[in-house]
Amino acid sequence: MIPETASALTCPHCGHTKTEIMPTDACLWFYECEHCHTLLRPKAGDCCVFCSYGSVKCPPQQACCKPCPK
Repeated sequence: MIPETASALTCPHCGHTKTEIMPTDACLWFYECEHCHTLLRPKAGDCCVFCSYGSVKCPPQQACCKPCPK
């Protein structure tokens, strides 16, 4: 099981940053900036807002994209 992790989300519109706990079993597709109220959506090719605007990619993405052990 992947442990709960935190990621700092940064709004691309106003630059406000807030650390949020990421869900471990799902991707978050929408996030409203608490400062400017812009609704953030993932960038093309990303699975969630944490992968697009976070300091850490989401747990499902971390799990699927770890390098294979040698």
